Amino acid sequence: MGRIYRVGYAGALNGSLKLQGAKNSVLKLMAATVLAEGTHRIGNVPLISDVDVMREILHAIGAESSWTGPHELEITVPSADRLSPYPPVELVGRIRASIVLAGPLLAVTGRARLAAPGGDDFGTRPIDIHEDALQRLGASFEYLDDYLEVKAPRLEGAGLVFEFPSHTATDNAIMAAVLARGTTVIENAAREPEVVDLAAALASMGARIEGAGTSRIVIEGVDRLSPMDHDVVGDRVVAATYLTALGMAGGRLALEGIDTSIMEILIRKLGACGVSVKPVAGGLVAEAGPRPRAADIQTLPYPGVATDYKPMLVAMLSRAEGVSVVSENLFSGRFRYLDELRRLGADLISEGHHVVVRGVPRLVGGRVQAYDIRAGAALVVGALGAENETVITGVEHIERGYDGLVENLAALGADISVEEE
Repeated sequence: MGRIYRVGYAGALNGSLKLQGAKNSVLKLMAATVLAEGTHRIGNVPLISDVDVMREILHAIGAESSWTGPHELEITVPSADRLSPYPPVELVGRIRASIVLAGPLLAVTGRARLAAPGGDDFGTRPIDIHEDALQRLGASFEYLDDYLEVKAPRLEGAGLVFEFPSHTATDNAIMAAVLARGTTVIENAAREPEVVDLAAALASMGARIEGAGTSRIVIEGVDRLSPMDHDVVGDRVVAATYLTALGMAGGRLALEGIDTSIMEILIRKLGACGVSVKPVAGGLVAEAGPRPRAADIQTLPYPGVATDYKPMLVAMLSRAEGVSVVSENLFSGRFRYLDELRRLGADLISEGHHVVVRGVPRLVGGRVQAYDIRAGAALVVGALGAENETVITGVEHIERGYDGLVENLAALGADISVEEE
């Protein structure tokens, strides 16, 4: 039957945690190793299944990897003539981040063949921004059944103007441009801290990048790069998960390994909900009462409230005092988890891209299913505020992005366990 989580009501959460490295950064960093022959070291790597899949993809195209520490990965990349530009479609179809292999493979081999990227089960994330950017850098695209064939004998720098500040398209364009001939300018680039993390790693390899973290990024192409030695930035979405869990259950949490400046608007919104977050050296300290307050929240491109935060925020607000309205402005179809929260007694009404959340004193527990990473995390948050036991299935989705979620919450005092059913 598979693994399940059992969650019971255990009251307030108290304690401290070391935050994992960011899923939304490490997968791009692993793809970036393709750009330089030699042995790369990546530290603060989360032990999540998406990392395992990316390791399999890299192995399939000719790179080797091994764990050299609890959260330290070593990746050895051969010369370009020994790299295969054709990763197996059954692997790249399992994670959305596989699309960012297109840029590095084009840069070093002149071609790439990819499947439609897989991953979370919500809405559509078209790759037209990726396609337009790589075409302007000199690539040609051909769709063959379920395959995407991309070719570029030599990439040339160009001016790129994104219709939307896509995170992964920005990553892809940067990685393609660092070895392109000439200058590339990306306007309306994504500003996420994970883009900054990738740019910092590439700069350590010898890339020339200015403006990462702003909407205008300038890349001067270089002839070659050297292997990286880089530690992954802390995962702000996982931090948000623990903070919303605290808001749901109450208590006090010290979180190490996160820079609060990269989640200022979320922290402001959490404050309105009654979750006090204060920066300290190397992390944060947060406190929350026994029940959150209602607030209106909308998702926006960074530095706004990230769409990945939203499911956990809805779960926390489901037992807030008052009525909240949460609006999704970035992706369609990301409301499948609402029915699962309703099974736990949440009073939720969805209208277009809005969710009206009428807080109840306590959720009730039940059997629910996780359909994607953050929806699964939202069910864990919801279950912490339910008076009866909750059984969560589909937890393999949660484990694509969370390293030790059950163990960490249990250490904070949650009644949660994992077992085979």
